[in-house]
Amino acid sequence: MKAQPMETTILSINLISSNPNVRSGRPVIDGTGICVSDIVAAVRFHNMTPETILEDAYPELTLAQVHAALAYYYEHQTDIDDDMTKRDQIATEMKEKRVGSRHPPLF
Repeated sequence: MKAQPMETTILSINLISSNPNVRSGRPVIDGTGICVSDIVAAVRFHNMTPETILEDAYPELTLAQVHAALAYYYEHQTDIDDDMTKRDQIATEMKEKRVGSRHPPLF
């Protein structure tokens, strides 16, 4: 009797979503307002592990959600890095222009 070839089923993790009305359409952990880039920033700039992210920054998340955000990031790293760079540049420009500042410069 000849063995039947097995079909491969690709499984996806459906923990990341994007909605133009939530965080300007940036990918978020589904059901939260926490962007994938927020998790990435915690890892890259604050040297946090997934476990410390849960303990110190986002205790409302699950370990699966944090890992899903990181997996999504690695799959879309160029786009997310570009967006993070762009948002950082905008923040720097706003700071230099003192946008939102209530007080005039001291000097």
